[in-house]
Amino acid sequence: MSGDGREAGRGPVLAAGVGARAGVTEGEVLALLRAALETAGRREPAVAVLATAEAKAGEAGIAGAAARLGVPLVTYTAAELAAVDVPHPSRTVLGAAGTPSVAEAAALLAAGPGGALLVPKSASSRATVAVARFPAAPGPHTRTPRLRTPRAPVPPGPAPARTRKAGLP
Repeated sequence: MSGDGREAGRGPVLAAGVGARAGVTEGEVLALLRAALETAGRREPAVAVLATAEAKAGEAGIAGAAARLGVPLVTYTAAELAAVDVPHPSRTVLGAAGTPSVAEAAALLAAGPGGALLVPKSASSRATVAVARFPAAPGPHTRTPRLRTPRAPVPPGPAPARTRKAGLP
């Protein structure tokens, strides 16, 4: 891993999920995200995507944080978020957003199949952030099976005579 939190040859390897109340500021989202990344020993360049609930896509603080980080903001429906098994579901969030989790579920969905929660949700007065890690890529320690190209069977009998090409000794 390089000093900025990226893994050698992989670039950004984290997805950040964000839940928020109306009126959250970009600064609050970014401060909470930085604190979450610090607990994992990572920094902002390791973040590849910010994810949230579809209903929060227009929230200026979340969209501004994604823009400041230079990463895409992806959104998920409440049904998509609710289908994700998370370690810290909330009845309060369920009542407000129609899903028991926004931050953790959005981070896990954005990380894709095989992704894992790296930093569970943490909250400020108006925002909640969680960080998930993309699935591990094969590294030098991972052995990739070699595929053999099938060869045409050799017919029985003597080997064919080799011929010389014209002009060669």
